[in-house]
Amino acid sequence: MPGRSPGPEAAIVALGEYAEQVATTDGRVPGERGRQTRQRLLDATVELLTTTSWRSVKVTDIARQAKTSPATFYQYFGNVEQAIRVLAEGMVDQAAQLADLVGGDWSEAASWTTALAVTGGFLDYWEDNRAVFRVVDLATEEGDAQLRGIRVRALNAVTVALAQVIATASPSPEGGPGAATSSPAGADPMAVAGTLVAMFASVSAHRYGFEFWGIRTRNLIDTQARMLHWAVTGRPAPPAEIPRRETTRPRTGPVLGGSTARRRGAT
Repeated sequence: MPGRSPGPEAAIVALGEYAEQVATTDGRVPGERGRQTRQRLLDATVELLTTTSWRSVKVTDIARQAKTSPATFYQYFGNVEQAIRVLAEGMVDQAAQLADLVGGDWSEAASWTTALAVTGGFLDYWEDNRAVFRVVDLATEEGDAQLRGIRVRALNAVTVALAQVIATASPSPEGGPGAATSSPAGADPMAVAGTLVAMFASVSAHRYGFEFWGIRTRNLIDTQARMLHWAVTGRPAPPAEIPRRETTRPRTGPVLGGSTARRRGAT
């Protein structure tokens, strides 16, 4: 599933690259036990970012959550911000997997299945990285150029892959065989792809707000997949299998995350 950990083949890296990615603060390459400790610290950072403002997270908090000491934390990270940057770089790696999914089968027989897989995969990707994305977005607004660059790289991988698909899978305009392809959503594949990715990101970020309004996630996926399918192929999607919902009534009050967030927190 997109957004999940890669298989063992993808985990094999050259020793030099591995050392650069996983070296301790004094330049040593940790062994298996050290890598497990480092991962526990990263997992603890994510857990704290889920419930705490990132500027309030301290090294002592992370060490306590990981059941280790601050001294151990400093063996692997110079500060909390560095640990967050490592987590953010992980989003870029996962985005490459999602880009592979975008490059799937867009033939007439398989395009709807691919559109659903890409849409659901993006939602999974965002959910896996929700806490880190929230920090990256806030830091980007505050002018953190490094985290902004990481966010751009993460979404750019998907955008470029989607633009390539649109450029090749969209129907040809009038002009005969060999004419350039053009999406019904626009003539510039990158503009269409960028708009679609921005839609995916915004909907994923506000998923629990939609749930508060009574909009189910499966309906969000269906709607976005239809837009994606039409933009890529120019063909309508199959008839909806989801029953029409009752008339929406406006809701007011605090958005606490919805039942989905509560279920995730309980697991």
